[in-house]
Amino acid sequence: MRRRTYAQAIREAHADLLRQDPRVFVCGQGVWNPWYAGTSLQDLDKEFGRERVFDCPVSENATTGAAIGAAIVGMRPIVFHARMDFMLLAVDPIVNQAANWSYLFGGQVNVPVVIRSVINRGGEQGAQHSQALQALFAHVPGLKVVMPATPHDAKGLLIAAVRDGNPVLYIDDRWLYEQEGDVPEGLYEVPIGAAAIRRPGKDVTLVATSYMAAEAAKAVEQLAERDIDVELIDLRTIKPWDRNLLYSSVGKTGRLVIADAAWMSGGIAADIAASVAGDLFHALKAPIGRVCLPDVPAPTSAPLERAYYVGAEDIIATVEKVLL
Repeated sequence: MRRRTYAQAIREAHADLLRQDPRVFVCGQGVWNPWYAGTSLQDLDKEFGRERVFDCPVSENATTGAAIGAAIVGMRPIVFHARMDFMLLAVDPIVNQAANWSYLFGGQVNVPVVIRSVINRGGEQGAQHSQALQALFAHVPGLKVVMPATPHDAKGLLIAAVRDGNPVLYIDDRWLYEQEGDVPEGLYEVPIGAAAIRRPGKDVTLVATSYMAAEAAKAVEQLAERDIDVELIDLRTIKPWDRNLLYSSVGKTGRLVIADAAWMSGGIAADIAASVAGDLFHALKAPIGRVCLPDVPAPTSAPLERAYYVGAEDIIATVEKVLL
């Protein structure tokens, strides 16, 4: 199997889609510039032309609205937002238009648009360039939200999102860009809505999203050395998330820890915890543990960032707590 980085896998998905389907195009701010996109869009404009891979003026609302209009008339746009924070300027076309369009017209018209946004945390970039806002968009009916954690899934989920035929929010994390993994050649899909068991176990279920899935894998290795057998689930899609797989795992282990690198209040971890507590209360042997960010904006200084962001050590401490 070929090895590729997470960013290379995203670029390969774009290239294969552009090559295979003339309706696909890529637009957004910084699509020609590695400063914005890393290597994830590198030289696509040179290979496919600037009529299909084009930079846009600084207007997230107009760019996204134009792409949604193109999708309605049959194109397959991928809209790129280099910083998820600034995608908030495009909430109206995403939430009021794309998410509702099919419902408003009785399913006669869909909006096959992919809105790709990057979580850009860390690096002393401060509160306005560091936010993980997946829960805000997962709250909206009509939007699907995917968060790949591996190079394999980064490629397969982007292809699945473009082919889905409905508005899909694709969220990648810059902290994963240099992670390497096996990536097949050609076009393949990772099903939207299907989680993956990364490691089977019997003592506790640990479900993680995006970058936290990588941190969870480190935690599981260390916990195994202490004879704690963790079943690790990479959620991959947060709307709709895979209830069947997660419920089956919790039914087996009786314990659950959720790791999501966003704020705790009102987040994905809260949604999962409430669902499991409501549907599987009888199976739980201990309270549910959550590993999330504290409910404050991201700091700017490096020492404060090290205290603010959660990782493997926080996951280990929470797993040990639910096993007491």
